[in-house]
Amino acid sequence: MMLRRCGSLFLLTAAAILLLKLVPPPVAEAAPEGTFPPEQSLAIVVNQSNPVEELTQDELRKIFLGERSHWPNGHRITLVMMEPGPERKAVLHQIYRMSESDFSHHFLSGIFTGQVFVSPKTLATPFGVRRFVFNVPGAIGYVRASDADNSVKVVRIDGHLPGDKEYKLQIEAQGTR
Repeated sequence: MMLRRCGSLFLLTAAAILLLKLVPPPVAEAAPEGTFPPEQSLAIVVNQSNPVEELTQDELRKIFLGERSHWPNGHRITLVMMEPGPERKAVLHQIYRMSESDFSHHFLSGIFTGQVFVSPKTLATPFGVRRFVFNVPGAIGYVRASDADNSVKVVRIDGHLPGDKEYKLQIEAQGTR
């Protein structure tokens, strides 16, 4: 009896392995032509109460550099960055136009000279960024577009949202450059 059970179990296991090898893995759905998948686009996010709906790339850069300190509604701008990773690398390259060391130097010298009042807050996860932006009325940060939800407001950059063909804030695919 025990031998029959072991034999049946062996046959079931072998059949399952064979099926796994024969059935192709699911293919990720391609983004419509002229758009980028949400996991490759960065979304600039602000608190839902922030009246800002759109920023130009230049305005965004000034905010991220600490050259602008308040929103039109008077709230102090509080910048939140993610820890080093592909999202931060894209922000440093495409918004700051700096390396990680240039970024650190910019804020250290800016705080020392008084040109920058506060350095960015750094958080580890997209959830942490969303929670921080949700709780701080003047906060601005970034997450992958696929990580944005209705707890934060996604801001248009130069009239475009993540996923639009003309949207410029993209995460480089691994293995490029």
